[in-house]
Amino acid sequence: MISAVRGTHDITPGEVGRWQRLERVARDVCQRYGYHEIRTPVIEREELFAKGTGESTDIVQKEMYTFTDKGGERITLRPEATPSMVRAFVEHSLEQTLPIVKLYSMGPMFRYERPQKGRYRQFHQLDVEAFGMQAPFLDAEIIEMAAQLVTELGIEDSELVVNSVGCSTCRPSFSIALIEALGQRVSELCGDCQRRIQINPLRIFDCKVAADQSIIDGLPHSLDYLCAACHEHFKAVRQVLDTFGLPYRLSHRLVRGLDYYTRTTFEIIGQTLGAQDALLGGGRYDGLIKHLGGPDRSGIGYAAGLERLVMAMPADAVVATTPDAYVVAIGEDARLSAQMLARDLRHAGLCTLVDYDVRSPRSQMKRADRTRASHVLIVGGDELEKGLVSLKDMSTSEQESVARGDVVDRVCQRQRDSLGT
Repeated sequence: MISAVRGTHDITPGEVGRWQRLERVARDVCQRYGYHEIRTPVIEREELFAKGTGESTDIVQKEMYTFTDKGGERITLRPEATPSMVRAFVEHSLEQTLPIVKLYSMGPMFRYERPQKGRYRQFHQLDVEAFGMQAPFLDAEIIEMAAQLVTELGIEDSELVVNSVGCSTCRPSFSIALIEALGQRVSELCGDCQRRIQINPLRIFDCKVAADQSIIDGLPHSLDYLCAACHEHFKAVRQVLDTFGLPYRLSHRLVRGLDYYTRTTFEIIGQTLGAQDALLGGGRYDGLIKHLGGPDRSGIGYAAGLERLVMAMPADAVVATTPDAYVVAIGEDARLSAQMLARDLRHAGLCTLVDYDVRSPRSQMKRADRTRASHVLIVGGDELEKGLVSLKDMSTSEQESVARGDVVDRVCQRQRDSLGT
C-alpha cells in the first residue's frame, strides 16, 4: 500500500463536517467585519518569502519547500499567506478598486518541519489582512474579530496575549539593549540563537530550547524601549480592548516568528492543545508593502491554523448529517423508477440515497436503517402498477401509500414539519 506523505493527512468524511462548520463560521465572521475573499496561488517566487517573511526566520532558513522549475525559476510552495496577499494587493492595485482594503483567504500552506499533534507539513490557514490604515482602532478591531471567531466556534479556555515590538525608530535601541544584556552569555545559547542574535536579535524570543529559557527570561522588555509614538499607539489599542471588555495578558516574549512585524503583536492561545497551543496570531507590519515594491502603506492581519481550531472545537460542534430519504426498489423492473424518484427528490432539495445493487428488500431496508435516513420510499410490486409509492417514517415506523405524483411534496412537507419551518 502507498501511504500518505509524512506530515500530511487526509480529512475523512467523519471529520470533514467539523471543517465545513469552521469554514462557514470563518467566512461569516470575515464578511460581517467587511472583509473580501481573495484566492492566491499555492506557488510563488522564492524571493517573495525571502524578502517578505524574512531571511532570519526559521521558515526561510529551514522550512520552505523550494525547487527549480523547468524554466530555471526558483519556486516555493507558500509557507504563509501574508506575502502573497501583499503581492496581490500591489500587483492588482486593489486600493484603487476597493474603498477599504480588507481581505481574507483560506487554503493550504507548506513547511518542512517535524510533524506533531496539530502541526503538519501541509496545513491550512485562515489569513485576514487589512491594508492602508494605521489607526490603533483597527488593531483593536482585528484582535476583537479574532477573539469573536474563537468564541463563535465554541472554543473555551482560550487566552489573548498582546505586546508591542516597536517600529524602525525605537526597535534598534531595543536590539542593542538585548545584545548588551546578553553580553558574554551569548556563547551559552543554542546555535540557532547565536545565529539569530547576529541577524535579528528579537528572534531570540522564539527559542524553545529549555536550557536557554532562564537567560531569555532575564532580557529587557520591548515595552520599555518604545518611542513616544509607539507608546501612544499601544496605549490606544489597549484602551479600546478594555472598552470592548476583552481580557488579555501582556507578554514581553511575544514578538511572533516573522521579521516584518511592527508595533502590535497578538496571539490567542488554546489552553487544551499542549505544546502547540497557538490557535491564531498576527500583528501590524507597516513597512512590508513598501519593502516588497509597493506603495508606502501600512498593514495588519492574522493567521489562524485550521487544524488547531478544529482540534479545539467542542466534540458536539457538528451534528452528523443524515439523508432525508432512501429509495428501495423491489424487483428488477422497479430499479429505473427508483432512480427517477431519487432524482426528483434531489431536485427538490432533499439528500437522497438509492441502492444500486440487486438486493432483497430486507437487505435494502437494513442498509437504509444504517444510513439513518429520515424516510424510506419503497417502489415495486403492485404499487408500481398503481402509480403509488410506500412512504415509511423511520422515526415512528408509520407507513402509508402515496401517489407517485404527490410523494415528493409529501416528503418535503414532512421534513419542514420536523424542522419546525
